[in-house]
Amino acid sequence: MSVFQKIEELINENRLEEALLLLNNEITIEKNNDQLYFQRGKINWRLGNKSQAITDYEHAVDINPLSPARIALDNARDVISFFNPDLYNP
Repeated sequence: MSVFQKIEELINENRLEEALLLLNNEITIEKNNDQLYFQRGKINWRLGNKSQAITDYEHAVDINPLSPARIALDNARDVISFFNPDLYNP
């Protein structure tokens, strides 16, 4: 079973923290694999680590400008910019 298959299996079983640990280990080995950063970004987003997710998406796009992380990055930025903190301050 490949690392990507194991990560997918963990995600499907909603074992996100374990998948994140496996991704972190793989990234130390394959620092220039945009798919690993993209996948880690998706997990971080699901875990509520929005800023880390955006950082991962940006890193994936830096490695590969055609990465699907480009769309995720644009969407994440749209979501973040949707919330206007001034509305919460009377």
